[in-house]
This record gives sequence, C-alpha cells and structure tokens, in this order.
Amino acid sequence: MFDVIPVVLPLIVIIVIVMIFLSFVPLGLWISAISAGVRVSIFSLIGMRLRRVRADRIIRPLIKAQKAGMNVNANQLESHLLSGGRVDNVVDALIAAHRANLDLSFERAAAIDLAGRNVFEAVRMSVTPKIIETPWISAVAIDGIEVKVVAKVTVRTNLARLVGGAGEETIIARVGEGIVTTVGSSQSHKSVLENPDLISRTVLSKGLDNGTAYEILSIDIADVDIGRNIGAHLQIQQAEADKQIAQAKAEERRAAAIAKEQEMKAEVEHMKAKVVEAEAEVPLALSEALRSGNLGVMDYYHMQNVQADSSMKNNLGKTDFSSVIAPKTEPSGKA
Repeated sequence: MFDVIPVVLPLIVIIVIVMIFLSFVPLGLWISAISAGVRVSIFSLIGMRLRRVRADRIIRPLIKAQKAGMNVNANQLESHLLSGGRVDNVVDALIAAHRANLDLSFERAAAIDLAGRNVFEAVRMSVTPKIIETPWISAVAIDGIEVKVVAKVTVRTNLARLVGGAGEETIIARVGEGIVTTVGSSQSHKSVLENPDLISRTVLSKGLDNGTAYEILSIDIADVDIGRNIGAHLQIQQAEADKQIAQAKAEERRAAAIAKEQEMKAEVEHMKAKVVEAEAEVPLALSEALRSGNLGVMDYYHMQNVQADSSMKNNLGKTDFSSVIAPKTEPSGKA
C-alpha cells in the first residue's frame, strides 16, 4: 500500500493543478479563437480572468471582427467593456458600416456607444433612412383660417454628428416651426391647399438639420385639413370684450348720474331747511317790530289782508273752471 502512495500522490497533484489551470483559462474558448485565426495567448486569457472580465464577451466579438476583416484587437474591446460599453453592439456596427462602405472607426463607434446611443441602429439608419411622422400641426393663415398639417420627414443618421447632436424631438419641433411659419405667411388658406408642396420646399430650405444627429432627406406633406375660423373667433371675442367695456363705462356714468342726483336732492332739502329757518324768524321779527314801535297794529292788519288776498288769488289761479263753464252733454236718448 505504501508503494502506491508515491505514484498516486503526484497524479492527484497534477489533476488539481490542471483543474486550477482550467478554472482560470477557458481552454475551449482559446481553441475556438486559434481555429478562427485570432491570435490570443493563454496569458491574455488568464489576465482577463484576474481582471474579472468575461473572456467570451471579448473573444467572440473579436472572432466576428476578424472574420469580417476588421482591424480590431482584444485590448480595444476589453478597454471598451471595462468602460461600460456594449462590445457586441460596437462590433456589429463596425461590420455593418464596413459592408455599407461607411467611414466609421472603432474610436467613434465606441464614443457613440458610451454616449448612450445605439450605434448599430444608427448605422442601419445611415443605410436605410427612417421616416418620422409629425403629429397634427396647427397653423393659421393671414385670412384667419386654421390649417392642420401632418408631415413625414425622411432622415438618415449623420455619424459625424451623432455624439452631441440633437434627436428626433428636435427634428419634429423644427419641422413644426417651419410649417407654422410657412402657413402663417400665406395670404389665404386656399393657397396652402392648392400647393402643399410649397410647405415642404420652404421648410426643407431652412436647414433644419443643423446641429442634429440626422440629415433630412425630404419633407412630404401627408395630410392637410381645415380647422376653425380663428380670425372670426378672435373678432367675436374682441367685440364681446368691447361690449363689456362699453357696458362698464355706461354703468359707471349711470352711477355717477345717480350720485349727482342724490347730491342735488340733498342740496334742495338743505335749501328748504334754510327757507323754513328763515320763515321761522319772520314772526319773531314782527313781534320785535311791534314791540319796538317800528310796526303799527294797523300796518300789521293791512299786511295780513294783503297776504290773504295773495293767497286767494293763488288758489283761484290753481282752480280748473273748465268743468263749470263747459255745458254738460246729455247722453243720447233711448231708441
């Protein structure tokens, strides 16, 4: 039994060493890389394992790039993966750009990917343009008629401006602004209906894709519809506002007239009070005149007679004598 131990123990040690080696080195992946013509050493795979980088996420994209004839090495892919990038997406974009004869370097593709954009989708849009349909855009012509427009914008990705360029929302906003400006400068809504291509030509000539990640190829008017008569509606609102202002001013003048009338009535009552006060002083003045001898008794009676005559004349002047003078007409006799 002791003779077997010196033989078995080295075998166990060798097996353990091989198992540890295989746990650090993906031997199958290394064989696949060598068979595909990708030059990668065992020590590179061990270094990836020590750096906690999954070797299959580097080797498999590297094999695809090598087969596609791309000049990409493992260090570039590993650096991009450690930066948080999507290596498969970048390699697929490079292969698609190479097949479409587009100028796209690994550094630019990696920058686009790290910027949060889908670089593979961007390359596909460079090859196959995308159609962006705007919502209903409302504009008002000079004659006051509302015109509603739907446009289809054909764009393709501009890879040179993809990093830092504006997105689809900016394209839609700028196209909408151009449509509103074009319709608003039209003398009549009929001219817009007759020549809808005028909108697309005018908007396309404004260079709306400046500073965006896309290049506008065409702007096509998909639908045009007539909305409300905004001009008439605004005139009605203005007339109603003018009416309310006139009513408010008239009410203000009426309130001022009522206040003035009340002031005059108060003034009349005040003057009447003064008259009553003056009339109350007359008897006192008469008694004082009689007491001082300035007025005699006969003079006083004479004044009373004059007042009585004046009062009688005033009463006679107010009496209606028409009923006394005019003869009464008898009703017609019975038949």
